[in-house]
Amino acid sequence: MWQRAGGSWRWNIRRLCTAARRRIEDEGDWIYSSEWWGTGSGGYTVLHSTSDKGNGIVSVLAYPSSRPSKERWPEMERWLQQRCAEIYPSYGGNTRFKVLGYQWRTLRFNEDTRQSTVKVMAACRESEPGSVCYMQQAHCLAVPYLKSMVSTGLATVASSNYDLVSAAHGKKTMNILCIGHGGGSLPLFLANKIQGAIVHIVEIDPIVISASVQAMGFPCFSVMTPSGERVMSKPNTIDEVLWKGTHERLNLYESDAEKFILESTNLYDLVFIDAYDGDDVFPCKLWDPDSPFVKALSDQLHPKHGTVVVNLHSDSDILNATESGSYINQQLLQMGKYVSSIGRAYKDALLGNGSSGLAYIVSAPWVCNSTLVVSRGLWCRKGYYYNRDLVVKTLISKSLEVELVLNLPFPCFQYIKRDFTLID
Repeated sequence: MWQRAGGSWRWNIRRLCTAARRRIEDEGDWIYSSEWWGTGSGGYTVLHSTSDKGNGIVSVLAYPSSRPSKERWPEMERWLQQRCAEIYPSYGGNTRFKVLGYQWRTLRFNEDTRQSTVKVMAACRESEPGSVCYMQQAHCLAVPYLKSMVSTGLATVASSNYDLVSAAHGKKTMNILCIGHGGGSLPLFLANKIQGAIVHIVEIDPIVISASVQAMGFPCFSVMTPSGERVMSKPNTIDEVLWKGTHERLNLYESDAEKFILESTNLYDLVFIDAYDGDDVFPCKLWDPDSPFVKALSDQLHPKHGTVVVNLHSDSDILNATESGSYINQQLLQMGKYVSSIGRAYKDALLGNGSSGLAYIVSAPWVCNSTLVVSRGLWCRKGYYYNRDLVVKTLISKSLEVELVLNLPFPCFQYIKRDFTLID
């Protein structure tokens, strides 16, 4: 979930390239934000339901997307035909697909809180115009705070002597936990970019799960039963065509986060937490150092390189004076100790006194969100990285490798360096 920066916020988008390569187009670039905000015309509701898990009215709204342009649709149609021929060689080569268009789909709580945004492609078989399928675009992260979480999380774990290259190429398993699902763009992006990633997703609200699958193009084969088995015994034909195995590495559980982590026996390399409810509240039990959740999370986090990344609503502790005066409203300014308090709670619980590792906070551009990172592996062999500039330099250097290996459509360093603050 994110909060939009209001007032006289700025549109001057920085286009920064950090690797010696031709960067692929970022379809989730902030220049397209007016499309997914729905400030133009053409939006309509595709799902509307009531949650009994604290999220109020849950709805999904659709807005037109200008990218990819129609000139590129035949390329996707040929890809779908090729995929079908690979999976079903006896008849798949004769199957023709038609792309119907691309949309932004925005998940909202209580009509106005934008929880998440994804890009969806609609397509059908030419012989069956009624066989419309929706495919969330796994390469597209639309909201800046998600790019901040991905950039900091991957750069940090890669700086912790973790072999991300082997995981990216599927030669090593990377265990990832996502607390909070929304539309599913974060876990889908990770599973798509990291071929060795096994992603467990925990979402307390069945309405949100249904919305992501039915209206936001998330793979339906990912949904799990409470006993840990798949709801679907095998993928359907279209899932096999669309996802090329990615759906088999996604495991979406309907569960309370505390219950899930207490019963888990997995050891996670990377944990992402984004769990605001319909009232824009981050539950205390997910960050209280004395809570069963945080204690169990500490046990399930890899002892050498385990990294936790948390999305938080920003406060004045980490925003510099020149920016805060322009767009941060008075309510946020009054939250001065909120982010730092949660940061210290996680650091104390996950790192303990005198143990290796460190914690830091950055702010996400263009929205009022902060990213908290706690790492057990980011430290120097001869001592801790207490020097802020040295930590930033280390992370940025490693982020360039991450961008290249994963072929990311956005530069990581602008998210890593923004208002970087070490937590004492």
